[in-house]
Amino acid sequence: MDFAARTDVHNHIVPPVWAETLAARGLNSGGWAIPAWSPASALAMMGQQGIATGVMSVTSPGVHLGDDAVARDLARAVNEYGAEVVKDHPDRFGHFAGIPLPDIDAAVAEAVYALDVLGADGVVLMSNAHGKYLGDPDLEPLWAELDRRAANVLVHPAQPPMELLPGTPAPLADYVLDATRTALNMVLNGVMDRYRNVRVLLSHGGGFLPYAAFRFSGLTSTVVDRTRKAEDILRDLKCFYFDTALFASPTPASPADPAPSGAHLTAAKCRCAPHRRCGASTRGTGRSRSGAPAETLFVPGPRDAPGPGEAVPVRPERCRIDQLRHERVRGRTLLAFTPSARPDRSPR
Repeated sequence: MDFAARTDVHNHIVPPVWAETLAARGLNSGGWAIPAWSPASALAMMGQQGIATGVMSVTSPGVHLGDDAVARDLARAVNEYGAEVVKDHPDRFGHFAGIPLPDIDAAVAEAVYALDVLGADGVVLMSNAHGKYLGDPDLEPLWAELDRRAANVLVHPAQPPMELLPGTPAPLADYVLDATRTALNMVLNGVMDRYRNVRVLLSHGGGFLPYAAFRFSGLTSTVVDRTRKAEDILRDLKCFYFDTALFASPTPASPADPAPSGAHLTAAKCRCAPHRRCGASTRGTGRSRSGAPAETLFVPGPRDAPGPGEAVPVRPERCRIDQLRHERVRGRTLLAFTPSARPDRSPR
């Protein structure tokens, strides 16, 4: 099966300085060990999984480990390492830069440096930075800077500010919760309405946001803030993009209407997970450029029937929906989103 045009937007890089810093502090990713990594091993995995281009980013806990000064240096080292990997393999890798939130001044400075100097394809933000979520008013300067540059923003889940359940690493359950919490926080605080040039990509299918979108919009307009219309909340929820890393099941849950039409899907392979092909939901979370519902693009055919415990494989035409394209600029492949795929957000 040919996956020659497949782009992986959820491809984790493990810079040596970052791995060493985590190890020195006894840290990991929410209870999961940080794997060994090298450009060669990443390229081998991409070959096995049929991935043409991998857009690299660090996973949780990100680059801010508690100390502002250390975080500034670590972010710079991590991002320059990623830029060098892209420089060495311009046709195979892209790069989302790590940002040292919640230090807002350092975060803005690093975003500007990464995008303008290093040529990063966007930035990666953890869903919360030591308990501060992405809709927090303190983060307005960062969103404004990213909006000015029409930046791509990958939101990666982090461990929420609560104790882990015994025997339950954060990536198993808490990550999908935190992705949902931060997305809803962004919408309720107006980030997705004010900053219309930013393209925000939620990891892991957006957590359970697609399944609760109508709950969120309905209860907001009737209980939380009666001055807000449910359709306005839904409109802003539609402006997120969703990757498919660790999102599919052989027999996924099938609610009557799991997400508002107009949402977007992107293909992904979670590098820190076992190397089993990650599929996409067999129920819809949007429409393709051709107008076909997403569920018609993601229903497995006879050759795609999964084995016991396996995710539904993704055919290339199912991954190449309407929001990703490659652009050749200065000899390297850049990631971009198709503006026409975004829902209408005309002034109210």
